[in-house]
Amino acid sequence: MGEKNYDKYQKNYSESEFWIKLKKVARKAGVKVVYAALLLYYVLRNPATPSADRAKILGALGYFILPIDLLPDFLPVAGFTDDLAALTWALYSVARNVTPEVRIMARQKLGEWIPDYDSPGDGSQE
Repeated sequence: MGEKNYDKYQKNYSESEFWIKLKKVARKAGVKVVYAALLLYYVLRNPATPSADRAKILGALGYFILPIDLLPDFLPVAGFTDDLAALTWALYSVARNVTPEVRIMARQKLGEWIPDYDSPGDGSQE
């Protein structure tokens, strides 16, 4: 995605569209994609997150929501590779905002959608 490109995807983000997309693709996208998206969502919801970091998150989540992206999501295996790359870039960029509480919330939600995901429950490990 790159730091200079995130702003063009911000307009695609909406909270309702985020949840619709995430629920729709949770199993198909896999644990890594869903967990990364949830971490970013909960960092975005934290009022202490700086504006510059919010903009990066909005860009990455906006790209994730896009129905058509670099690699269409329906492609087996490769379909979510570009989404994971964008989400990973954003997570790396805003890592200082990923608190233990954010990790716990993301793991709890992940466990609701992917029941066979083995959540440690305390958020202390990754």
